This record gives sequence, C-alpha cells and structure tokens, in this order.
Amino acid sequence: MGIEALTRIALEPEKAHTSQSLAASMQTNAVVIRRLLSVLHAAKLVSNSKGPSGGSRLLRSPRQITLGDIYRALEPGEVFHSGQQAMAGNQAMGDAMQSVFRKARRALEKELDSVTLNQFIKKVGKRSAKVTATQAKPQAAE
Repeated sequence: MGIEALTRIALEPEKAHTSQSLAASMQTNAVVIRRLLSVLHAAKLVSNSKGPSGGSRLLRSPRQITLGDIYRALEPGEVFHSGQQAMAGNQAMGDAMQSVFRKARRALEKELDSVTLNQFIKKVGKRSAKVTATQAKPQAAE
C-alpha cells in the first residue's frame, strides 16, 4: 500500500495529495491512508501539510527513493517470525533459523534497494500498456 500511495503522489508531483483523494483512488479508508502517510513522513519520504491547500508530497525525487526505503519505513523489525517460542527447548535450532531469516532479509532488502520508485513506476507503465493493448485487441471468432 505504501508503494502504491507514493507512486500516485509521484505521478502528480505538482499536486498536494489529500488522504481523502488517495483513499478514494486506492479504494480504502482515509484513516488508513493518514496512518500510512504519518509513517512515511516519520521516515522522511513525504511532507504532510494541513489546511485547505494541504496534502502530501514527496520529499525526494522518485529517482532517490528506493523500494527498500519504503519497505524499511513500513516494516521495521523482523520480516519473519523467528519461531523462537516454538523452539524454546532447542536453542541450536532457533539460532540456525535466525541465521537463515537474517540472510533472507538481507537478500530481500538488497533487491528492494536496487529498484527506485522511478524505475518501479516505469515498469508499471510498461505492464499497464501491455495489458491495455491486449484488452484492446479484437478477439478472433471461433
């Protein structure tokens, strides 16, 4: 949801996006969007201003924001449950599981850090164009 909200904001950088307008376009509740924008603001990804001309804007260019930045803002802490409680009687198994999960998280973050919001937007645009073109093709008569 965070990537979608930032994508929508990035596509119209001149506009201050309200939680109401984002919620309507994302088909969710404005309260959910306000909470999301608050977290993204704390991570210094968006600025939020109040008032009649208020709303949210990106604080950096989409070329300077990675999917990893967004992920870390929204998913602090452990990605996977370590299973420590389930393995309370077996420390070696719990330690081995923690090691695997740490490596998996590093691999995930490395991949997300390699994609900027701008690159993501371009990928979405290309895929949307393909879907639209496919839907526009007349179906062959059977």
